[in-house]
Amino acid sequence: MAQDWIEVTIHTDIDAGELLGALADPFSQGAWQDGQVIHLYWPSDRWSADHVVALRGVLKQFGDVTAELLVQQVPDQDWNRQWAQSVRPIRIGRRIVIRPSWETTTLQVGDIEIVLDPKQAFGTGHHATTRMLLEWLEELIHGGESMLDVGSGSGILAMVGLRLGATSAVGVECDSVAVDCARDYARENEFGQELELVCGTLSDVAGRIKPDLVLANLDRQTLLLLRDELVPYVNHGARLLLSGVLLDQEAEVLVAFSKANACFSRRREQDGWVALELLRAESCEGVACD
Repeated sequence: MAQDWIEVTIHTDIDAGELLGALADPFSQGAWQDGQVIHLYWPSDRWSADHVVALRGVLKQFGDVTAELLVQQVPDQDWNRQWAQSVRPIRIGRRIVIRPSWETTTLQVGDIEIVLDPKQAFGTGHHATTRMLLEWLEELIHGGESMLDVGSGSGILAMVGLRLGATSAVGVECDSVAVDCARDYARENEFGQELELVCGTLSDVAGRIKPDLVLANLDRQTLLLLRDELVPYVNHGARLLLSGVLLDQEAEVLVAFSKANACFSRRREQDGWVALELLRAESCEGVACD
């Protein structure tokens, strides 16, 4: 007997893969995106009004409190094919190519490639918060660096960093569904012991690694909650890259981290989002840390 589905259509500029990852709902069966319209699907026997509440909460995390949601029941159909057709290879920066397995692309000399089929894991490379950090990695990694990715989601930042020349990367993620997806991606892209994906929190790796680069692509509230766990890495010489900050949240985040002796170095901005680079105060070389 054919399975009926619940389709939720959302008008928003949030990336579909990242919305799914933040939702972390094991019963959601996928998503596809057409411009600023996201289509999400659940088996009808797994759907309840609680899902609407959860979606509203995730949209609020991303700063979208006005998004329109349309919920309707649809018959069994090949919506997964439509979703797959909406995902295309993307090039980020000069050398980074991310593509789904069902697409091919011509690589240029020096390109690196990550094959990533969007699943229930935050970070497909399409959203500005992820793109900005990927662009920074391309600039900052020269070979031999160690990385710590906090809230690693799909593991894309760690994987790209390794492809660019980092020798080791640890990704920490509290969402077990995202960690399972990330481990699948790591195997599919033939990473080995150089990539460690930990299901847990930052405290689970504290004290056992001394990274050169620490990345945290999170929301404002989580960044502020983790400040006192992130700043010690800066004090030991690591470069801290924060993302997931909206323009109107930037000042608050900078003030909070500067009070903990992590000094603003520079920033990136895309599509209303900001990424920040923070260093140990004495490394700022004339940059005001107030």
